[in-house]
Amino acid sequence: MELATAQHAFAQALLHADAPLPAGLTGARGVADAARFAVYRNNVHVGLTRALAQRFGVTERLVGGEFFAGMARAYAQEHKPSSPLIIDYGDDFPDFIAGFGPAQALPYLPDVARLEAAWTRAYHAADAAPLALARLATFAPEALATLTLKPHPSATLLRSPFPAGAIWAAHQGAELADIEAWQPETVLVVRPEMAVNVHVLPAGDGPFAALLFAGGTLGAAAEAALNEEPGFDFGAALVGLLTLRAFADIHQGDVP
Repeated sequence: MELATAQHAFAQALLHADAPLPAGLTGARGVADAARFAVYRNNVHVGLTRALAQRFGVTERLVGGEFFAGMARAYAQEHKPSSPLIIDYGDDFPDFIAGFGPAQALPYLPDVARLEAAWTRAYHAADAAPLALARLATFAPEALATLTLKPHPSATLLRSPFPAGAIWAAHQGAELADIEAWQPETVLVVRPEMAVNVHVLPAGDGPFAALLFAGGTLGAAAEAALNEEPGFDFGAALVGLLTLRAFADIHQGDVP
């Protein structure tokens, strides 16, 4: 059997209890031992489920340990790790949750999971000096509309129709905190220095921030924000994002 074929059969047998024992796999006595392999398979699933629970702690609290374990096990059956780093496992778990039938009663759950996945990515992202507000002064005022900002390597922007940031924040202590308003939120996750920060942006700043993160110019982003919110304050929104250290560099024209 070719190595790639053997590895695929081994992985399938690990992930699926009804898969046949891989050909040629034997125990110390030289015979196949399905019972021992089942123990190994269970240990793999327990390890993957535990890794997901550690990464998506708020998600687990929202649904309870038993429900989460079942959902994580269903995910693990179809999604084997793609990296030797277990910290990367579950990047697409939020998308799985969005399509997981039993979780449909909690439509905000995928976005909370996306926030948690972003937190982990931010924690392990490359270090970079955040863009200082003073850099804006190096460009002529008439050039501002043509400037693009490069997001910080750790930064993720999440726009949710639910209060994903408030839900996440409410579960950070031992006691559940109150959620003051059930409304859409734009959440910035970023680690400009040692700590990962989670910020809920002002309601009107979402379109502006989203277009900047997508590579749009300051002018295009401001126009998009004004179309959605006539009272949008360009200066306050830009200074706010730079103060939160959401970006790492600034360019005139498209971001390279």
